[in-house]
Amino acid sequence: MQALILAAGMGKRLGRYTKNATKCMVQVNGKALIEYAIESLVQNGIKKLIIVVGYKGDVLIDYISKKFNASNLNGMEIEYVENKVYDKTNNIYSLYLATDKLIQDDTLLLESDLIYKPSIIKKLIESPDPNLAVVSPFEPWMDGTCTLLDDNNYITGILDKAHFDWKHTENYHKTVNIYKFSKDFSTNYYVPFLEAYQKAFGKNEYYEQVLKVLSFLSSSVLKGLKVSGEEWYEIDDPADLAIAENRFATGSEKLKRLQHRYGGYWRFPQLKDYCYLVNPYFPPQKMIDELTASFKTLLTQYPSGAQEQSILAGKIYNILPENIAVGNGAAELIKSLGEELTGKILVPYPTFNEYPERFKNAEIVQLMTDKTDFTYTAADILNKVKESGAKTVLLINPDNPSGSFIKKDDMLNLLEELKKLDVKIFFDESFIDFAEKSIRYSLLKQDIIEKYPNLVVVKSISKSYGVPGLRLGLIANADAAYISSIKKANSIWNINSFAEYYLQIYEKYNSAYSAACDAIANERNRFISELEKIPNLKVYPSQANFVLCKLSGDNYSDKIAVDLLEKSNIYIKDLTGKKCFDEKRYLRLAVRNQADNDVLIAALKQIIK
Repeated sequence: MQALILAAGMGKRLGRYTKNATKCMVQVNGKALIEYAIESLVQNGIKKLIIVVGYKGDVLIDYISKKFNASNLNGMEIEYVENKVYDKTNNIYSLYLATDKLIQDDTLLLESDLIYKPSIIKKLIESPDPNLAVVSPFEPWMDGTCTLLDDNNYITGILDKAHFDWKHTENYHKTVNIYKFSKDFSTNYYVPFLEAYQKAFGKNEYYEQVLKVLSFLSSSVLKGLKVSGEEWYEIDDPADLAIAENRFATGSEKLKRLQHRYGGYWRFPQLKDYCYLVNPYFPPQKMIDELTASFKTLLTQYPSGAQEQSILAGKIYNILPENIAVGNGAAELIKSLGEELTGKILVPYPTFNEYPERFKNAEIVQLMTDKTDFTYTAADILNKVKESGAKTVLLINPDNPSGSFIKKDDMLNLLEELKKLDVKIFFDESFIDFAEKSIRYSLLKQDIIEKYPNLVVVKSISKSYGVPGLRLGLIANADAAYISSIKKANSIWNINSFAEYYLQIYEKYNSAYSAACDAIANERNRFISELEKIPNLKVYPSQANFVLCKLSGDNYSDKIAVDLLEKSNIYIKDLTGKKCFDEKRYLRLAVRNQADNDVLIAALKQIIK
């Protein structure tokens, strides 16, 4: 069996990456695509490789000759076919130029802009089916030609973009652009049809069109070989390159790259995210359906300005519009707070790093918590304020990442004492709705902010309401001038139409939200109980939708995080490097629904020594 790689294209969409090199010379994690391809073929015992070159063909040939020799090719011979009119033709002509090679032996046909696991080549070679197209169940990130398969995996149709229908994607399999053609198939079917198709439609076409014709004429010519979406990736532009580097990185580098994305994990559909913190029980399906029904309207119309957003948010929390502002997530509001803040600010540690990183003009006074339980009390805060002379306090309650909690009476007493001292307090209650029902409370109330003008309440809608993609956050304070200054600091359209519509319809689902918070509190208790059964894992009490854990024995957080990612596609928060967690022992685990939590528990039992 031989292999044929099409590598004549210019790869214009990759911009600077292909200015002086070919598309298949683009580096993914320090190695060129063509290196991955050749190594995969050598590993699987292929003895002859034909490469069709065109754009920068001499550069590619020279690169391959320097990277590979008789010793690392393991006897594989490489031949080249040149497409001199690569800039005026498409891949149908490149393949046509190599048809005399194609009919000499059974052939693996590959495109050069792919990265894939060598196991795909192994599956192709070992399959008893003589003619195969590697296909992958359709996922939303995929683009390009799709196939339809019958119950025996024969390809019954090939769909181009013009015939793609989003309503039927559950029936689609994306072509990976890796094929196995028998000598007989190439000689008697594919090559004659390719020559005829090219003669009729010209050289600026795609070779898949020939397969489309063949599948239309006969549904028993070519089968699909199914592989998962995580086994391959096609690289057409810099965004694809970034995704490929994430998918095909290994070890700590894989985890590091994932951490630096900060989201967009729908591009990794196999990934289970136990790092970012959202409500798994809200919004309900009925609310999602209502949002979906208005999708076109919301997509094509501008949102209202800041004043209207304040009216909508104020209606939900019974707060006057002049005392509340809506942000593009709590992060935007934290940025606005931080830019104006000066003087000493007391921050209990550990904390959510977004706050101290934004307090550039302030002097941070650290309240360090006891590492045995990472808790602190209202009295601890008050004593530190008096000792340090801090004029501002930051308090996240429940705390992130420890989950520790200050109850309502203690909090109100602290507010009273800080008011006497003329000390302002930023109270972030983004996780407070997840507390046990018997102790759950909110300071986001008109009577409370009026009684305590030193109180500024911040709330992330993303986390507690399960809609991080909408980017919604709130801030409230009795000083209308202060709230107005925050609104002016942000753009007039700082939230989009989808987020505004969510605020508009939320009240209809308030009872469903309360039930969802009860559900996550109950599941957190069960989750903690199961985690506590795992040896060498200490679990800290939590009133949030996450749990802080400490490893012991021969177990370290960085290694556990990598192992979970590589072996189980599970992404957790390794707290190594965060202030107060100098030991590589601490993990933060998001609380998801019971089924997902059981998956994590089972994986931890397998990995923790």
